[in-house]
Amino acid sequence: MRKIVLLFGLLAIPNASWPQSAPRAEILVLGTYHMANPGHDIYNMQADNVLSAKRQQEIAQLIEVLKRFHPTKIAIEAEVGSQRVTREYADYLAGKYTLSTNEIDQIGYRLAKELGHRAVYPVDVDGDFPYLRVRNYAKANGLETKFAAIEAKTGTMVKEQGDFLQSHTVLETLEFMNSDAMVGKAVAMYFEFVPYGEPFEYAGPDLLALWYQRNIRIYRNIVTLIKSPNDRILVIYGAGHLGWLRQDVASDPAVRLRTLADLSGK
Repeated sequence: MRKIVLLFGLLAIPNASWPQSAPRAEILVLGTYHMANPGHDIYNMQADNVLSAKRQQEIAQLIEVLKRFHPTKIAIEAEVGSQRVTREYADYLAGKYTLSTNEIDQIGYRLAKELGHRAVYPVDVDGDFPYLRVRNYAKANGLETKFAAIEAKTGTMVKEQGDFLQSHTVLETLEFMNSDAMVGKAVAMYFEFVPYGEPFEYAGPDLLALWYQRNIRIYRNIVTLIKSPNDRILVIYGAGHLGWLRQDVASDPAVRLRTLADLSGK
């Protein structure tokens, strides 16, 4: 029992207090908006045409900033083990594939090719997100008004990001979305679901637990890419995952967290 208590005590020690003299692999999680407007999220930011001449110049600017990280591997939001990604990227290197509007293509494939990488690495894993269960709990327990306020707040934040994009560059928008303030705000919204439950029906807490489960599984797929303390892994993911993956990196004493602000100076 004493050994178990000691283990959990060690796990509670923050990253900063561990000895950091040994070299560590670095991980930078870039949270992005979905450039192709797939509409898969509960609230979806509307993006303009990333293939326009203006946005293509801005993507080129973003690529140059990301090169400052000198990534040795690029991980993307695609199903782990995806043969489609392997095929597409090989065709792209061979000049037989035209980049789509998806951020995986526009940032991941493009940057990897310019860096001379022979592969990109899909690390995504699907998971349950029982949002309807939480909404039904609110409806059954007279909490519809409070729940609607949470939904409205989320919608406002997504609209704020979309409005920002309309008057700013792609790089500026990602700097905004990846800022500590915005990341903290996005994570905090998930915790507003915690009170929606009771003993034997933990609807809200279960939603967070399953979201955490998905992200920690993604993180497992990311860290298995590390083969050397000199590796620098760039992770390109939808911004909804950003705070959770960044938290995983920051809590892991085996690696070092980097952010977009480190590269852009903002």
